[in-house]
Formats: sequence, C-alpha cells, structure tokens
Amino acid sequence: MSEISRRTLIASGLAVAAGASGLVVSAKLAKRYGLIPPDAGGVYGPGETLTYAAQRLVGSHSMAREFSRSQISTNPFANEVDPLGDEFNRLQAAGFVDWRLTVDGMAARPTTFSLAEIKSFPVSSQITMIGCEEGWTYIAEWTGVPLSYILDRVGALRQVRYVVYRSIQPDWWESIDMADALHPQTLIAHRMNDAELPVPFGGPLRLRVPRQLGYKSVKYINHLTLTDNLKPFGKGTGGANSDGGYAWYAGI
Repeated sequence: MSEISRRTLIASGLAVAAGASGLVVSAKLAKRYGLIPPDAGGVYGPGETLTYAAQRLVGSHSMAREFSRSQISTNPFANEVDPLGDEFNRLQAAGFVDWRLTVDGMAARPTTFSLAEIKSFPVSSQITMIGCEEGWTYIAEWTGVPLSYILDRVGALRQVRYVVYRSIQPDWWESIDMADALHPQTLIAHRMNDAELPVPFGGPLRLRVPRQLGYKSVKYINHLTLTDNLKPFGKGTGGANSDGGYAWYAGI
C-alpha cells in the first residue's frame, strides 16, 4: 500500500471512529500511530487529538495560502505586548548588534548566532495572512531564514520531535512539531514588507508559522531548544498558551 493510501485509510478510520464510537476511540487510534499532541489530557484532549492527527495524516505538507503584493495590508495591526524590559531596551538602543539566538538541546553542534549571522543566511519570502484567535487578521510579506536551515546548521539529531522557541520575555514561549519546523514556509523572520522587522511586529527576530494561528508566531525570539519530550517545559502542554487553556496545535 502506498504512503498516501495508508495515510488516507488511517484518517478515514479516525473520522469513522469519531462518528461511531466517540472521540476517545479516535484518540486511541491516533496513539497507535504516535499522533498524540502534548495537550491531549483533560476534557478537550480527545478533540485536540483528532484535529492534530487528522491534519498530520492528510495535510502535513500543505501550504499556507500566499497572496499578491497588491493584497498586502495598508495598516497592519500590531497587538500590544507587555513592556519588554531594560535588557531589550539596551539591545534596541544599540541597533540589536548584540542580539543572539541560541540553539541548544538535541543538536550535534549547539550554537549561538548573532543577528548579523542570521541575516547572512539564505532567505525565503512569503506574503501570507496572520490571524489572531481574537478575530483580527492582516497580510504582510515576511522574509527570513527557513527554520529548517538552522536545524541543519546545528545538526538536529534524528530523535528530535519538537522545537521549543522562547522570547526575550521569559514567560512567552511555544513549540511546534517537526512537520512544521521543517516546513518551507516556517521562517525565522527578520524583515517585513521590504524593511527591517519593526519592533511592534516582533523585531529583530520572530518565528513565523503561517499554517497556525498568530500566537504560534512568537515575537522577539532568542532561544530554540530541540527536544523529544515537552513534559519538562512549563506545565508539559507544549507552550505558554496551551498551559493557559488554548490549543497547542492551532492549525488554520
């Protein structure tokens, strides 16, 4: 049986199980294929599992919609953030020349990159929509280095299942699985609309995950950790937002 046929069959089985015997049965089937999200516990766990497993089985290589330059939003919305603190202000005043992105965890070559190094790497651009669970959206062009390039550069080990990424704000962090980490549209963005990434939109560095809701595209990133287990991070659900009750997998 081909890989596509196998995936379609499993996805169909998930749907049938959900309709015939309930979400708990679907969760058991997803577990058999290693498709349990880190926030699978609790009341909404079976539903979160079904959503994540079905997406990964039939849509792991799907692309977020891209738009034309004429569709870029004239007045994009920058949601407010808490004060970024003295350290951020110091780095900003110096033009972010001392900004560093540390990559550690399950890597053959853990590395700390300067902003200048990040900007010297091969770039990719996309014009995609970012959407918030609160209802606002805007379209912008994002330019940066594919996350997959960084993972290759540091020698991500075969056992890696997730990338945890943190902001300079210590309580602001998220994670994605390797399907999104290696996806060509997932970028460490440093430019927006042909200019340096503005601070209100996450500058100097923002992880752009266009296939998920905006809260997965964390601003001001300075630390990536490669891991095979999310339990040691926060409450073990995979992110600050899922720790607070939102879905870990926020696919759109």
